[in-house]
Parts: sequence; structure tokens; C-alpha cells
Amino acid sequence: MITYYDDRSVQVTSAAIRVDGRAFPLAEIGLVWHRRGDRSWRVLAGRGAIGAALAGPLVAAVVGIAVAVRLHRSPTVTLAVVGASVLVGLAVGPVADFLFDRLDRSWDRGSRQRELWVRWQGRPVLLLSTGDALRFGRIYRAVQRAMENAAPPRRPGGSPARATGPGTPGPDSRR
Repeated sequence: MITYYDDRSVQVTSAAIRVDGRAFPLAEIGLVWHRRGDRSWRVLAGRGAIGAALAGPLVAAVVGIAVAVRLHRSPTVTLAVVGASVLVGLAVGPVADFLFDRLDRSWDRGSRQRELWVRWQGRPVLLLSTGDALRFGRIYRAVQRAMENAAPPRRPGGSPARATGPGTPGPDSRR
């Protein structure tokens, strides 16, 4: 038996797909497809907040320098305000790595819910629903490989009984 994917809740092997303790033998799966949900505004707002957190100290530094120059105060006061503004601008440095890492992970996970569907014993069954695009892609590709490597039974017309592909399934469609 070949294992194509294995994590806490999903296992894809050359014999079956197991999701949260339920097993779906590959021989009983007729079709595999996926669907994407709507964008999550929460994820998009989080990305915007990270961008604002990155830009905030830099904007504050530029505004502080502009204010210091426009006040026309003594050189000591101007220098103090410019120095404080530069320090505020430099504060973004240590935090930037952390924020860029969070932003990068946000793009890996995606902003949509993804669903993996199969036709099992003649009826559509939702196997998996996740917002993690990277994990979903790995699982979907493992299911594709498992289905491709499984010997599909032949129909009376000589066409394979299984098809894998994106989108909504159509009758006898191979996508």
C-alpha cells in the first residue's frame, strides 16, 4: 500500500481515502472534484492590518520630521523631534520580520474556503472543507495521484468509470 498523504485527520493511500475516521475505498469512488467558496473578509482585513502595522511607524517618522522642520523652533528642539521620529521609524525593523512572516503565511493559507467532493457509491459526499489552501492543495494532489494510479474499472462502452478534475462534475466528463 502506498501512502500519498498523511496528517492528523486525512490519509490518502493507494487503497482508500480516510477523513476523520471515515474510510472511502478508491474502488467505490466514481468522481473527484473541488469547489472554492467566497473570499473571507476577515482574512483580507487581517492582511490590511498587517500592512498598516508595517507602514504606521514609517509614516509617523515622516510626519514627525515634516512637523519638526515646519515648526521653526530652535535647532535643539528640531533635532530632538527629528531624532525621535527616526527612532519611531526604526522601530518597524525588528517587528517587520515577524509581520512579513504573518503576511506570507496568510497568502499560503488563502482567503477562501475550499471543499473536496467525491461521488461515493453513486452520491456526492463532501470529504473535506478547509480554509488552508496549502494543505488543501497537497491533499487534492494526493487524491489525484491515488485515483490515477488505481486501476479504473471499465464501463461497457470502454470508457473509464473514474474521472478527476476541478469544477463541478458532468456526466462522463474527464477534466
